[in-house]
Amino acid sequence: MNHLFDIAIIGGGIIGTATALKLLEQKEYSILILEAENELAAHQTGNNSGVIHSGLYYKPGSLKALNCASGREMMYQFCEQHNIKYDQCGKIVVATSESEIPALNLLEERGKANGLIGIKRLSEHELKDYEPQVNGMAGLFIPQTGIVDYRDVVNKYAELIINKGGIIRTNSKVSFVKTFNSKIVILTNNDEFKTKMLVNCAGLQSDRVAKLCGVNPKLKIIPFRGEYYKLKKEKEYLVRNLIYPVPDPQYPFLGVHFTRMIKGGVEAGPNAVLAFRREGYKKTDFSFRDMVEMKFYPGFWKMAMKHYKMGIGEFRRSFSKKLFVKSLQKLIPDVQYDDVYPEGAGVRAQALEPDGKLVDDFRIVEAKRMIHVLNAPSPAATASLSIGEKIASMIEKKFKDEIN
Repeated sequence: MNHLFDIAIIGGGIIGTATALKLLEQKEYSILILEAENELAAHQTGNNSGVIHSGLYYKPGSLKALNCASGREMMYQFCEQHNIKYDQCGKIVVATSESEIPALNLLEERGKANGLIGIKRLSEHELKDYEPQVNGMAGLFIPQTGIVDYRDVVNKYAELIINKGGIIRTNSKVSFVKTFNSKIVILTNNDEFKTKMLVNCAGLQSDRVAKLCGVNPKLKIIPFRGEYYKLKKEKEYLVRNLIYPVPDPQYPFLGVHFTRMIKGGVEAGPNAVLAFRREGYKKTDFSFRDMVEMKFYPGFWKMAMKHYKMGIGEFRRSFSKKLFVKSLQKLIPDVQYDDVYPEGAGVRAQALEPDGKLVDDFRIVEAKRMIHVLNAPSPAATASLSIGEKIASMIEKKFKDEIN
């Protein structure tokens, strides 16, 4: 294809498509989306639990907090406008022991600092009003939380993008990027494309794409697999909506929880176990390249030394349904071994610093004629329209400064 695009976006997940949509709402750009898989939303977007997050957990003033607050409302409005099924059902966060009360207090303070109006402190008795089967001594009710199917959202983004003249190419894995004077040349497995600007929204491959573009990402993507179980149909009565534990503040994971799905059923999970392949959705999935990169990355070993106890516990739970169910019983004691069955998994692209620090906020890096989204953890799906809007503004400025 010899056409010169204004903007090429690498990655057809929810951030890439939201960015394209916001750009096209802003101006009549010629836009190309390149997706390596044969469908959009094939990885993180299409394998999460479908929660529209409230913004409860995030440090006030962080990119997570700011984008979640605005993006959450934009998501609800988008779903309403385009008849996408959703439910703003709210959720509860449950402290099951006295030792978790200080962390619950901190969550309540953060929630209020992040503008969550209507957040409610619950006693042990009041918890039962929301979730009769739950076990806990105190909790929070957060009314802003909801559920949706993010594949439906991305498909609608894509429909609107195409209607506005955007082009989406699936089965297009990027293998080469080179800047020549006023344009960037992108080679894929089946074609060549030229563009004035490039946006990297490649998720699990974002650090590698940055390197292809000649940019040092200064971090490494480490994959963590989150494995889910599902409640049997006859046991779905145990969960009305969403039930979360008080998370461990050391980690950017929310802990094993219960989620009612917008299209039916109740998921339980996920855990957070190191994956041996970036797209490693099964325990047996293995990539020699991915493992060699991890082995020779100093940040990986620093992280492993610091958090090995947690890692061992997650691996044990990954291979033991009994241990997984035991963790579920902390929240709902009536869940029994035979009440759940394996449902699948998602893989989180966790960015890791060379010093072993887990990157906990969005990481968006600019380069000449390029923007690289190097870390977009939860609540990226919730905040996708807000993040897309932010990137679109950055692109508009770069057009003025670097092209026009």
